[in-house]
Amino acid sequence: MKITSRGIALFIIVSALSNGSARAQTKADPSAEALALELLAADRAFAAAAPKLNVIDALGAMFAADVIMPAPPGVFAKNREEALTMLRGNPDNARAHLDWAPVRAGVSGDGRQGFTFGFMTLTRPDSSQVPMKYLAYWRKDGNAWTVIAYKRVGRPAGPVSSDVMSSSLPPRILAPNTNPADLARLQKELGDAERAFSAEAGKIGLGPAFKRNGAPDAMNMGGPQNAGFVIGPDAISKNVGGTDATPSALTWAPDERIIVASSGDLGITVGFINAPDPQGGAARRLPFMTVWKRASPNAPWQYVAE
Repeated sequence: MKITSRGIALFIIVSALSNGSARAQTKADPSAEALALELLAADRAFAAAAPKLNVIDALGAMFAADVIMPAPPGVFAKNREEALTMLRGNPDNARAHLDWAPVRAGVSGDGRQGFTFGFMTLTRPDSSQVPMKYLAYWRKDGNAWTVIAYKRVGRPAGPVSSDVMSSSLPPRILAPNTNPADLARLQKELGDAERAFSAEAGKIGLGPAFKRNGAPDAMNMGGPQNAGFVIGPDAISKNVGGTDATPSALTWAPDERIIVASSGDLGITVGFINAPDPQGGAARRLPFMTVWKRASPNAPWQYVAE
């Protein structure tokens, strides 16, 4: 399935009419807000087509060839074919359907990367429904947005807000940087930030580390008790450990993938959390994906969606 530029344009018009209040709250470059609306429109266009498709085709339509996605049990599908194979492993996916709606978008300063997250419903072949949440990281190749990192999780039933949040925007849109040395340096900086985050949790505790390293508008997908998203570093800190300063036994590193926009202000890290067994057994390896942003290439990285 292909989402046409005309289809996206129609969604942008609808988004512009329905999200004027969100635009009014930002002083960013208007072209940056337009780009975020374009990304929301792309996500919504794929979502609009999804109810007529099965789960495999609906997700596969928006996946890039190099997409990465957590796959049970505790591994990653590292390209589109692996992701589709994983989805085909559940026979219900060939007959089940998805509905979803993004509630936030963010874009990079070079206009080539971005993220969305939102709420999803899986309708099984027997018509039973499973409420879910998702996080998608996108890349713009030419005029088309495709997903290059993706995860979805179940959530408990309960009321949630579908109101669209104000976009996460750079101050301005710049021309992409194609210098390989610069891109390698940016990847190293983001990888170092993720590893430093893990090391800090091992010193000051998980909750305090999450509070210190989160952007003011950070999102955490929450746990089995959270129907909605957890927003803001204070709430996220409370959700993962509170003020407990006991050094965390968890460690993590972006060993699977580091993707950074050439503007150096948005990126995503993908890897595993190592969770020791309190009883002395083998440690569990839990996949993670974290979207990071910063105000400028010289500012510290902060997680914004994970």
